[in-house]
Amino acid sequence: MKENIKRDFFALTTDILVFSVSNGEIEDVRKLSKKHFNVLLVKRNIEPFKGMWALPGGYVKATETTLEATDRILLKETGLKKIFKEQLYTFDEVNRDPRMRTISTSYMALIDKNNIKENLNEEASWFNIELTETEKQIKIVLSNDSETIKFSVKKTLKEKTTKRNEYSIILNDKLAFDHPLIMIVGILRLREKIKDTDIIFNMLPEYFTLGELQQIYEIILNKKLLDPAFRRIIANKVEKTDKMMKTGGHKPSVLFRYSSDKQ
Repeated sequence: MKENIKRDFFALTTDILVFSVSNGEIEDVRKLSKKHFNVLLVKRNIEPFKGMWALPGGYVKATETTLEATDRILLKETGLKKIFKEQLYTFDEVNRDPRMRTISTSYMALIDKNNIKENLNEEASWFNIELTETEKQIKIVLSNDSETIKFSVKKTLKEKTTKRNEYSIILNDKLAFDHPLIMIVGILRLREKIKDTDIIFNMLPEYFTLGELQQIYEIILNKKLLDPAFRRIIANKVEKTDKMMKTGGHKPSVLFRYSSDKQ
């Protein structure tokens, strides 16, 4: 009877993938500080997966939309509010939650964590993302000052005409539910979005150097960009200002800002 209940009824949830970029330590005074690609996780204090890390998420109330639910859940679980979000994907595998059939409408959120004013809740923590990719597999290592999380996802080509892949978890030690899949899908979506849209500027302060901007593109795309290729990508996205910033041992660098008027 319990099995029939699980099949006949389902819960609607939302999971929020919050990405950011942070400044690392300056290893060489002649260079910019190294940038890190970050994701925000919350340690679960209830079953299932008690004590494991997860994306911020929860049930959607009957009186709210999924987007409204993300605002409530982010504030409750992380302390963050009023950040950029867009819908990512619907995850609806039958057995993704051991409690009952659960369908998640996931969202991707972007933020400049260096300038947030809210204090994170005690259960929330930023993790650096290190990604290694082959033709058939994606490996990710997440790390903060005290903990490391590793997972791997297998890639399977399902549609040749669209080059669409399906992903399945083959290793996961500390991340709850199917959140490795949500993270992979989000990273790949963000890669595509930063090529064709201006979404990346939600992760940046108002003023930045071109060197900083190039670093952020490179850590998200997971590859080095030649200067001419990078300049073509951002040619109609930024404008030069009269502000300067001292960077490392070099002469001051010109600061730029996002320009929606140049589109």
